[in-house]
Amino acid sequence: MAVTPPEAVSPDGAGQSVGYSVEDGVAVIELRRPAAGNALDAALRSGLLAAVRRVAGGGDGEQVRAVLLTAQGRNFCVGQDLKEHAEALESGPESAFAVVRAEYNPLVEALHALPVPVVAAVEGACVGAGLGLALCADVRLASEGARFATAFTGIGLAADSGLSLTLTQAVGPSRAAALMLLGDRLDSEDARALGLVQRVVPDGQAAAEGLALARRLAAGPTAAYGEVKALLRHAATGAGLSAVLEGEAAAQVRLGATRDHREAVRSFLAKEKPSFEGR
Repeated sequence: MAVTPPEAVSPDGAGQSVGYSVEDGVAVIELRRPAAGNALDAALRSGLLAAVRRVAGGGDGEQVRAVLLTAQGRNFCVGQDLKEHAEALESGPESAFAVVRAEYNPLVEALHALPVPVVAAVEGACVGAGLGLALCADVRLASEGARFATAFTGIGLAADSGLSLTLTQAVGPSRAAALMLLGDRLDSEDARALGLVQRVVPDGQAAAEGLALARRLAAGPTAAYGEVKALLRHAATGAGLSAVLEGEAAAQVRLGATRDHREAVRSFLAKEKPSFEGR
């Protein structure tokens, strides 16, 4: 199963840094700097944010029910483009790191806020801010040759791209601390054992397997998926049990009024397979 080559996306309509297409209800967002390991330079960051906002805004009229985040080439993303960063440092740290608040934070927030399921398909290196992007996904799969690392302390930095939260959620506080402080590299099986990824697939198959999984999610009860994601985000804020229970109760009331719920109950009683429309 091959992924159809997406069209190019960039803030001004030019450039080739990011691909975007909609297939069977799945928005495929593809990083396109393979020669640079998909390092995050200004064009790639801007293109990614434009693509995510395009999904959030309704996909230009397309019905987007799931997202696949993938990449061209041997590596998913090696993190920040250090050549670009070194040049920015010449203007001083404050100027160089303004990009975190101006670009990385809005991108991570936009990915987390998507109401539809997001699948990340990882080949090769997934490190630093690249790992931060992958951890924005709800489900992650990796090729056998994939490798993961936080990388930040290796260049004298702490963390950005939400890793302080998302890595802790994925593997727990103690393991997150060890991964951040020691910077150890994980292979795909290590990553699966720790909970960084949910599936490991043969090399070269991550995009195809990820698309199949995203299509499965796109055919599901996406209204319920959106409520699940909202509840998990709420719980991650440290909301108490009473607040979580109330949020769940309100979500169930909203979903109980949907066509999907009524159809699923009817199908169950009739011993039929339900069809979901996300409404």
